[in-house]
Amino acid sequence: MTLVDTRERISASLRATLADVGVDVSDDDIWPFIGPPLADTLRALAPGHDAEPLVAAYRARHDAPDAPAVPALPGAVEALAAVREHGGRTLVVSAKITHAVEQVLAQSGLSDGVDAVVGGLFGVEKGVALTGAGATVYVGDHPGDVAAARAGGALAVAVPTGPHDTDALRAAGADVVLPDLLAFPRWLDDYVLDRRREALDERLAELGSVLVAFSGGADSALLLAAAVRALGPQNVAAATGVSGSLAARELDDARAFAARLGVRLLTPLTHEIEREGYRANAGDRCYHCKSELLDVLRPLAAEHGLAHVATGTNADDAVAGFRPGIRAAAERNAVTPLLDAGLTKAQVRALSASWDLPTHDKPAAACLSSRVAFGVPVTRQGLARVEAAEVGLRQALAAAGLDVVDLRVRDLGGDRARIEVDQQLVRELETSEPALSSVRRAGFATVDVDPAGFRSGSMNELLGDPDRFR
Repeated sequence: MTLVDTRERISASLRATLADVGVDVSDDDIWPFIGPPLADTLRALAPGHDAEPLVAAYRARHDAPDAPAVPALPGAVEALAAVREHGGRTLVVSAKITHAVEQVLAQSGLSDGVDAVVGGLFGVEKGVALTGAGATVYVGDHPGDVAAARAGGALAVAVPTGPHDTDALRAAGADVVLPDLLAFPRWLDDYVLDRRREALDERLAELGSVLVAFSGGADSALLLAAAVRALGPQNVAAATGVSGSLAARELDDARAFAARLGVRLLTPLTHEIEREGYRANAGDRCYHCKSELLDVLRPLAAEHGLAHVATGTNADDAVAGFRPGIRAAAERNAVTPLLDAGLTKAQVRALSASWDLPTHDKPAAACLSSRVAFGVPVTRQGLARVEAAEVGLRQALAAAGLDVVDLRVRDLGGDRARIEVDQQLVRELETSEPALSSVRRAGFATVDVDPAGFRSGSMNELLGDPDRFR
């Protein structure tokens, strides 16, 4: 009664089986015995009768094609999906024999959400399976499930969907009691976020002192705030590389945020524009940009007595495909505390919001060179033109009463530009001559609006084969 509603099938099978030996039981008689091993239930309901033939008769009825349906309980599908969304695996451990569990899961439509099944175990015996699978959380509806979690070293989460109510499950020692599985995804979100926040604190404590490569975005802002909390401002500094690829307003935001935390902000000059690979913009531009940044920050960290340079790479970044900048940072021994703690972008924003950081909902703000199409050389003049176009476009949209969150002016080469804005603003922008003219005034003769709207990394769509830059 944790994932599926087995009551009707179990009751019907037990009533018929016991009637064969002259024992009359009601659903109310059966209900308290749902959960424990079948043989124990039959001995309790039919004392004096040999349980072995009754078990065989029961199973034949339980597995028959015309047996009552076993629907999934409300929230079961969502609960299994929530585990997958956090990168976890699901193990079902039951007192029922394995093939019966697999049959019920298939009939209830839950098989796809379950990674493994172990049957024939109850109470502390389940702890062996939980330990073997490395389970960290075990969800059940019975005091025996609480004992199983304890034996397996897992957190005991209980739901009163079986014969035992909330008070009984709490009395059995459940760590958490939820009203039902519908509440599980939200609880799991909070639980995983708490564990990863703790892991972040532990990782930063191990590092001792850090210089945070601070872009001013949500990721590096959270990392900087976490470092100050874990290590104290005296063991932390922020560094924002200043060059033509950094929009002026981003530097202003970085200064304000660092001041809010009471932490030093260093603003070294970086010279990525002097690197041939960066100017060529052949697709691996970010590798050369990050190389320059880390080559500047590493000696700066040493100068200020800080043991490590840390970047705001998160868990999503590590699986996002083509990220040459991450490779450059790894080659230069930059540490990645957010990634090490397993924090995703969504969790970065959630934790930032819980700490009241103004960056929790800040839109992505990649460097200005990310607006230049691959193959179009990056120049100081070109970056200045992009920045002027974006500033003018934001002003024009504001004057028209249009509230824009994400906005990019993409330099496609020559005098051609493509504008990306929030999807809901695309049609209005297409017919807004003042807004389009603001981009032309910056130096783009041909201006188009991308009908697909804003999306991070859209320039990667123009790459034929990103593997050639690895």
